[in-house]
Amino acid sequence: MKNQEFSRRSFLKNIGLGTAGAAMISALPMASFAETPNVPEYPWAWHPIDKQKALEYTYKRWYEVGGCGGGAVAGIIELLAEEYGYPYNVIPAKMMALAAGGFGCQELCGALAGACAMIGLFCEPKDAGEIRNQLFAWYRKEPFPTYQPEYTAVTTVAEGITCRESVNKFMKANNLEMGDAPRKARCAALTGEVVVKTIELLNVHFGFEEAAPVVEEPAAELGANEYIGTSETERGAMKVKVTMDGDKIANIEILESMETPGICDPAFDAVPKAIIESQSTQVDTVAGATQSSAAIMAAVEDALSQIKK
Repeated sequence: MKNQEFSRRSFLKNIGLGTAGAAMISALPMASFAETPNVPEYPWAWHPIDKQKALEYTYKRWYEVGGCGGGAVAGIIELLAEEYGYPYNVIPAKMMALAAGGFGCQELCGALAGACAMIGLFCEPKDAGEIRNQLFAWYRKEPFPTYQPEYTAVTTVAEGITCRESVNKFMKANNLEMGDAPRKARCAALTGEVVVKTIELLNVHFGFEEAAPVVEEPAAELGANEYIGTSETERGAMKVKVTMDGDKIANIEILESMETPGICDPAFDAVPKAIIESQSTQVDTVAGATQSSAAIMAAVEDALSQIKK
């Protein structure tokens, strides 16, 4: 009892309460301060989730937790909480509500942001980065939405990872405005599909599921004066097509990139022009997009290395 009283007084002293506050809190049992749940070690344990249940649940929760960011978190953490309880039940899905609408400025799709938050909870940063890249690559090529429980709409492929690229293409194809119910249903469905893909990638990473076989796309036919070059960045592959006019570089086209939209755009515009103008891959990098600039130069060099001398 003396030890408890000493601990209580030490606690009160440390938080700087006055006599009145101390008298009030001293009446509380010591367990109020001493008994706290164990904090799980990072990263948290991953458990498989039923994908169809996650799809339907996320679609519903999209409307209740503030849109795509909160919906993506809810579709994973709330179903884990339902099955396993603590610690999954201490994370509020609404913490990612601000991601809706591409964080309010149509940048990174909020569903991807919420999914990345969940990936980062269960994986070390290096592994999380690799899974994120796989998710982003899938998102760029996936027609959304394939899940259409309420409305039938034309699906569209974003070819990018921003809300702007994704939702604007869909609205244009379906003649919709942002506030229209079918547009909202589309984003709720897309969020569910992102959650399902995230579950799949995490299942594969942790050995709960076999990876789907990779279907190789037929290689595009190249002209006699066209060459494909690639390079690697921290975020993934960069692929370019270089068109030659005799022994001169005539055109450079960015075919694939995992670089961050918006940040990399100035490099995508300036670096190919500079290379063509100088007929050299050793050009100035663009401020704020140094890695993207270097990746373009390296990919062009790879393409040029294939030219028979």
